[in-house]
This record gives sequence, C-alpha cells and structure tokens, in this order.
Amino acid sequence: MSGLTYHSSPVKTDNKGNGLILLAVLGGMFLAMLDQTIVGTALPRITSELGGSALYTWVVTAYLLTSTVTVPLYGRLSDQHGRKPLLLIGMVVFVAGSALCGAAQDMGQLIAFRALQGLGAGALLPLSIALVMEMFPPGQNGARVQGALGGVMGLTYLAGPFLGGVFTDHASWRWAFYVNVPLGIALVAIIVSRLPHRPGTGGGRPDYAGIAVFTVAVSALLLGLTEKGLDGHTWTDLPVAGPILLALALLAVFVAVERRAASPIMPLGLFANRGYTLVNVISFCTAFSMYAGVVFLPRYFQEALGAGATESGLRIYPMMLGMVAGSVLMGALMSRTRRYKPWLLASPFLLVAGSLACSGLAVDSGGLAVALWMLPLGLGVGPMLSGLTVVAQQSVEPQYIGTASANLTFFRQIGGSVALAVGGTLYTSEVAATAPVHGLAAAHASAASVVIPALGVAGAVIALVALVALPNNRLRTPATPQSKVEAGFAS
Repeated sequence: MSGLTYHSSPVKTDNKGNGLILLAVLGGMFLAMLDQTIVGTALPRITSELGGSALYTWVVTAYLLTSTVTVPLYGRLSDQHGRKPLLLIGMVVFVAGSALCGAAQDMGQLIAFRALQGLGAGALLPLSIALVMEMFPPGQNGARVQGALGGVMGLTYLAGPFLGGVFTDHASWRWAFYVNVPLGIALVAIIVSRLPHRPGTGGGRPDYAGIAVFTVAVSALLLGLTEKGLDGHTWTDLPVAGPILLALALLAVFVAVERRAASPIMPLGLFANRGYTLVNVISFCTAFSMYAGVVFLPRYFQEALGAGATESGLRIYPMMLGMVAGSVLMGALMSRTRRYKPWLLASPFLLVAGSLACSGLAVDSGGLAVALWMLPLGLGVGPMLSGLTVVAQQSVEPQYIGTASANLTFFRQIGGSVALAVGGTLYTSEVAATAPVHGLAAAHASAASVVIPALGVAGAVIALVALVALPNNRLRTPATPQSKVEAGFAS
C-alpha cells in the first residue's frame, strides 16, 4: 500500500435520497435557528401568563448558553465518531426540550427546558453545514448549495418573528415550541432511514478536562456579557467583570490542557493556518453588523415608531431579503468562478454603506428610505453566511470539517453576544441622555441611529482588514476522511 491520495467522496445515495437528506439536514438547521428568533415575540405573553418577569432574560440566556457551549463539542465529536449519531442525538434532545418547553407551568421549568433544548440545538447547525459540504463538495454544485444554506439562515430571521407573533396572537405562545415537535420527528425519521452512517476518524480517550474547562469558561463569558446587557450594570460591576475575568483566566488553562490532550476537543494546531484563523476572526466581526440590524432595528420599530412585535418583524424584511439574496448570489459566483475572496471583499463596503445610512433613523423617517438603508446591510451580511462556511472548510484537512464548521458558528455566536453587550450599553446611555430633552420615542430613534452605525462599521472595517490578508486560493474539491482510507487501500 503506497501513500494515501485525496479525492472526492461525497455521501452517495440515489438522487431522491440525496434530496430528502438535504431537506432533512437544512430542516434541522432551520429549526435550530428559528428557535433563536421565534421566541422573542412570544416572551411578553409568556411572562404575563407564567409570571417571573425578573427571569425574562434567562429564557433566552439559558438556550444561548447551552447551544453555544455545545457547538464546538458536537463538531469535534462528529469528526471522530461520525455525523449521523451526533446529529440524531442533537435532534432528539432538541425535540424533547421543545415539547417540555411548550408544557412548562412556570418560569423555572421553562428556563430549565430551554437549557435542555439548547443542548440539542448545538448539534443542528454545525453538523448540517458539515454534511452539506460532504454531500455537495465544491465542483459538484457545492458552492451553490452552500449559498442556499446561507439563504436558509437568512430565511429564519424572516420567519421567526412573524411566526412567533402569529402563534402568540392567534393560537398560544406554546406553539412557538410545539411547532418543532412534528417537524423534528419527521426529520429524524428521514435521517434514520436515508442518511448513511460513515464512521469518523476515531479518537482516543475523550478530552474530559478540555470539555469541562471549555464549558465553564464559555458559560462564564456569556453570563458576564448577558449581565452587561441588562440595565444598570457597568463593565466594572462584579456580576459583569467577575465572570469575564474568570473566563479569560480559564482560557489560559484551556490552552494548556489542549496542548497536552491526546485527542483535543478543539485542536489548537488548526489556528496555525492563517486562512482558518482569519476566517474565524471575520465571522466574529461580521456578527457585529448582523446583530446590529437584526436586534436593534426591530427595537427601533417598536420603541420609536410604536410598531407591534409582529409588525416590526415584517418591517425588517428588506434586510432579511438582502441576506438571502446576498447568500445565494455568493454561492452562484463561487460556483462559476471557483474564487471566493473577490466576492467576500465586496461585503464590508456594503455593510459600511448600510450601517452609515442607518444614522439617519428618526421618528419621522420614511418607510421606503429605511427599507433602502436596510437592503445593503442585508446584502453585505448574506455572503458572509455562505462564503465563510466554504472558506473555513477549505482551510482544513477533511477530518476536521465538522470542527471547522462548528468553530465558525461558535465565533459568530460569541461575536453576537459581545455586540449585544456593547450595543446595549451604547443604546441605554443614548436613551438616558436624550429622553429628558426630546422625549422617549425620539431617544430610542437616536439610540438606534448611533448603535447600528457604530457596531456595523466597526465590525465591517476589522473584517475588511482580515479579508485583505486572507489567502486568495481557488476552490478545491475536498476529500473526506473516508475517501482517504479508501484510496489508501485501493493503491
């Protein structure tokens, strides 16, 4: 047996089977991302029925904590033990958590069940991305499918707030959770029957120490950032500074643990690759631009213009449609030219243009003008959702595709958490300074006109610097870990 050679070996099924698998994979990703947006419009009704308004933010934080912490763990474990079992575990836990959330009788139960739901959701997004890459590698319509994948991400931001409002107004807030159950069961059935099980690369003793330190560190960081997002806390307050400092200290411990681990949960050697490191930096930074629009524009519509939750979700459609269009266009351009850098470089300029345009937000801003301001913001975010996924997976060896996909998602979510903490501070300060002079509605409009440009431009400029330094490689058709082994035996 001579050396191992690389060649493509995507998941092989019949065309109908491949289509059903793709539907199930994208459906799982859709459910996980939908759950991040659908609950927001239902929360006021939930707290009015269950009480515990002081625990309002924990309904979101519990899900965010467990889903963010588990993303890299699922990605790495799926590289080692195969995608199918890890994806099924995640889906089953997510569906069970959704059913329990819908049946919750008080806020304590709901928070606990949201944490359980997040434990499953952590598998759905990164493993879906990794499976799509293996099913449709670049050169086999892979870039276009990746564009569609990014479009699904954008679609969740369209559907979530609207569906949450519809369920809450016309049925019950419980259906914001129950809707996941029949859909999730159908997706599990498709995956069980259609998705082939391909063993992973294997691995030695699980990295228990790395998992434990990582979990505590990320949880502490997110707790500190969440506390900062609440009114009344400064960066030096103990509930904010304490967890963040603990997270930084544990980061150093985590690096030391991973360097000694035989099978690390986050292989640090990957970050020696310039392209891989830069793409994660870009993902972190562009989350500032995305969250600036997705979070603070609906707040502007509700607080400054008096729109309801459902209406605010509809008013942000121009940005979301731009995200979908930008993502799909990015996939088509990559597929046609087999290049990604030139198209990614256009995104920061669109983000800056859209963000700066939002500095004109006011209580009397015209609807058409605001829609036109949102459109370039969405067009700039969209390519980052699909294009960065391809670049991350192209930057690593095939046995690390799951890890690369998961880390990209992880850094985007951490970037979003930082953006919300920083943006929340700016927003609160601006409202407090402006409200006594111009009134509350004008103060919220002024805050949005400050926060969105500040976050959007800062994230876009740093992302542009990183993009300039990104290698300008052509898309290649990757080998899967299994294809390498098969090729070795064949030779």
